[in-house]
Amino acid sequence: MNSLPKYVVTNTLTEGSWHPTTLLRGDPIHTVGELKARPGRELQIHGSARLGKALLSAGLVDTLRLVVAPTVAGSGRRLLDQPSASVGLRLVHHEATAKGLLLLEYEHAGTAPVAEYEGATAFV
Repeated sequence: MNSLPKYVVTNTLTEGSWHPTTLLRGDPIHTVGELKARPGRELQIHGSARLGKALLSAGLVDTLRLVVAPTVAGSGRRLLDQPSASVGLRLVHHEATAKGLLLLEYEHAGTAPVAEYEGATAFV
């Protein structure tokens, strides 16, 4: 990962410290959309739930990879809190590790359907 290009969405930084780094300024939907339209390898987001939510709502996320840990946190920032538009996801891969982590991979599937889900029940 050290030698791969890195893109940082920012309007405050003047330079990146992990080379090679390119700073993306302005509207992240526009700048990331332009970057995504270029040929090349996949783009990944690490450590920015706000950016991820914005790009997901704008339809710029093709694949969503989640790692779910067997932990219930009483507080903290939500990963996908109230996107501006509904987003449908289709599970394309899942795996459970020996330590109980769930590795989930979803692909974007258009607008989220609203329906009753068979087999989904609440346990009390």
